[in-house]
Amino acid sequence: MSLPRSPERPAGRGRLAVLFEQAIELLIRLCGISAIVFVFGIFFFVFREGAPYLAQLDLGAFLFSSDWYPSNDPAHYGAGALLLGTLSVTLLAMLMAVPFGLGAAVFVSEFSAPRTREVLKIVIELLAAVPSVVWGFIGMSVLGPLIKDVFQVPLGVNMFNAALLLALMSVPIIVSIGEDALKAVPDSYREAALALGATRWQTVFRMLFPAAKNGLLAAVLLGVGRAIGETMAVLMATGHSARIPTSLFDPVQTLTATIAAELGEARQGSEHYQVLFLIGVLLFTLTFAVNLTADLVVKGIRRK
Repeated sequence: MSLPRSPERPAGRGRLAVLFEQAIELLIRLCGISAIVFVFGIFFFVFREGAPYLAQLDLGAFLFSSDWYPSNDPAHYGAGALLLGTLSVTLLAMLMAVPFGLGAAVFVSEFSAPRTREVLKIVIELLAAVPSVVWGFIGMSVLGPLIKDVFQVPLGVNMFNAALLLALMSVPIIVSIGEDALKAVPDSYREAALALGATRWQTVFRMLFPAAKNGLLAAVLLGVGRAIGETMAVLMATGHSARIPTSLFDPVQTLTATIAAELGEARQGSEHYQVLFLIGVLLFTLTFAVNLTADLVVKGIRRK
């Protein structure tokens, strides 16, 4: 007995499916390449605007001098204090944000009830949606007087104020990505650890953290990038003073705040204008160094 023959698919429909698949593949490739093109395009634009000043740039004085006097005659463009202010505020913010953010991610992922988890995730997302200028107002009007009264310091807008704001702004990113990394660990890992007699905290520290270390590292690095690139909050909360900080309560000035505050007043094509774009190149270099370090660390972890 002969079996019924399946209807043949028209050849035109098969060619159309192949062409559609090729078009989708080409679109995906273009999307991937466009990200690289955009990054190099931005870097090229920033470098092109600052490149004319490179002929007379004293790199040592630019990186290590704290004399930032663009309106003097002659002007002094020492970005050492700005660079140190950026690094110190970011480091202090991460010292506060990373333990709190990872701890909150562990609680949301492993210890909270389903209803509590949903409420916390909504609150964290709302915290991430607060504009940076609002954080700056909070730093000036709320945290500033509070820090001044509690710690008995002459100025409430300082490095500690800005670091606290950056920590609060970075925590939602760390919590969100860290929680996703922890939830991506298979449940069989947790069941195996509990079956061996491990407590829930031992399961977290000795099993979940090593298994999710790549995602947790990505969460921390995105928090670092959020802190380095922040502008308005640090402009309003640091005191904006180009000096080498000697304590947590000294006013400082960051690279991003300098660009935001002075670029509108600098004449296009002037030395001041070009130096501000060189500061942008310096920021690109910092973020590239952070990402490269993270990539090397992740590769080293994977090899182990």
